[in-house]
Amino acid sequence: MSTPHVVVVMGVAGTGKTTIGPLLAERLGVPYAEGDDFHPPANIAKMTAGTPLTDEDRWPWLDAIGAWAHGRAGLGGVVSSSALKRSYRDRLRAEAPGVVFVHLTGSRALIEDRMSHRQGHFMPTALLDSQFATLQPLAADEAGVGVDVSGTPDEIADRAVRALAARDSA
Repeated sequence: MSTPHVVVVMGVAGTGKTTIGPLLAERLGVPYAEGDDFHPPANIAKMTAGTPLTDEDRWPWLDAIGAWAHGRAGLGGVVSSSALKRSYRDRLRAEAPGVVFVHLTGSRALIEDRMSHRQGHFMPTALLDSQFATLQPLAADEAGVGVDVSGTPDEIADRAVRALAARDSA
């Protein structure tokens, strides 16, 4: 890619944003920022308690991610964010107009299985249904690609690099 993109790795909880994001950043030769690190403590507490976040909870978080992405414009970077709704992606684009989304996709059964095996994460499997209910997949007019999460993390990251390259050459 000639000009490094700022890539937002998005998807429901359990798709592997925190695993794939750093691998993708490494392959693209750009820094990675963990989207969860931008959450205020109140958001973490709510999610840990199994309470879904409201849009009002998400705005400051999205603004902080957008500010990071804006600061990386022209330099490239990868950041994770669920970015489940179009309005959330619009908010990110308002701060960083050139962002490109990599939407990690997979079956509910696969994602639930992966979530049930991970340790040390605040998002309980019980919130997966609310994540899928909230999800609005990328629309045709949004800069981004869908990437299936079946396979190993390296296979998924390689698939993401190929999808981004194909998008850029189209």
